[in-house]
Amino acid sequence: MTPTFDKIHLKFKFNSNKYTFKDLKEVAYSFVKEGDEFEKNIGDFFLDWLDDKPYIETKTSGSTGVQKVIRLSKQAMVNSAIATGDYFNLKPGDSALHCLPCNYIAGKMMMVRALILGLEVDVIKPSSAPIFSTKKRYDFSAMVPLQLKNSLKNLQHINTVIVGGASVSHKLIEDLKSLKTTVYETYGMTETVSHIAVRQLNSLKPSQTNYFKTLPDIEISQDARNCLVVNAPKLSDEVVVTNDIVELKSETQFKWLGRFDNVINSGGIKLFPEQIEVKLQNRIRRRFFITSEKDEVLGEKVVLVLEDESNVLDKSYFKDLDKFEIPKKVYSVSKFSETSTGKVQRQKTFLEAKA
Repeated sequence: MTPTFDKIHLKFKFNSNKYTFKDLKEVAYSFVKEGDEFEKNIGDFFLDWLDDKPYIETKTSGSTGVQKVIRLSKQAMVNSAIATGDYFNLKPGDSALHCLPCNYIAGKMMMVRALILGLEVDVIKPSSAPIFSTKKRYDFSAMVPLQLKNSLKNLQHINTVIVGGASVSHKLIEDLKSLKTTVYETYGMTETVSHIAVRQLNSLKPSQTNYFKTLPDIEISQDARNCLVVNAPKLSDEVVVTNDIVELKSETQFKWLGRFDNVINSGGIKLFPEQIEVKLQNRIRRRFFITSEKDEVLGEKVVLVLEDESNVLDKSYFKDLDKFEIPKKVYSVSKFSETSTGKVQRQKTFLEAKA
């Protein structure tokens, strides 16, 4: 029988303590009243989860537009937790490290997985460099790429890590190869209640790491733009049409190529900024991204935006690029604009760099 959101698994533990439905409300009230900011976020989530409403409200990330508040079915969140548990073989009593803020979907879903699957979850203050005990071993955790990068020396204390919220750099993937910890990149969004597909980043042949594999009960297809369409009836009442251009390998596997709204049409040739960025990752050590601006001859020309005081880059940086991929201009800005979840706001940053 499928678990429901109004029940807490008997094996669930929060910071080593067992709680009933009623007890957890008291913890929530205490956090909201007296806790640190991250604890208040946890308390707010618990109060939302434990009330009588069949939904919670949460913010989207805002990385590609204005943040908005949407409603998510609590039962859909339960279904997502079960799908993740099945895929990663998580069992009641397994340990989990929670280091994400609970005011966004990734942090909320880590807590839901613990509540529904019966995990023993340790919650620590979210930071770019999570500080967690290395005296115990964790079965499961979720991080953003910067947290993963800053945790490499202690990652052996976690069996499985999922990473999402931003793309994972080629350099970081290389650093993961020698680790025994199994690391998966996730694909998903708030509207699909966290991830709907994952790809393993280490312990596989390079060709195998290119493709995301969907979780159970997820159907994928493409629209006329070659963008991913997600049909996940257990997670959303509506089919989700994304702006992510993909290459379908099978009914359950796809390769992410880039955002439709980022595609550059330069002289009639379609270019994917994200693919150009991959070619440059090993050469440019500072943060950067590829975008475009209008050009009288080409229609659009490729430009590079660099997080630096200087916009000078030697031509040798671009020797691995095709002719039309080479940036026609380099802009720089001392600090990239980011969302509250740490995602780079490309358009805002570009406008600041040009100013």
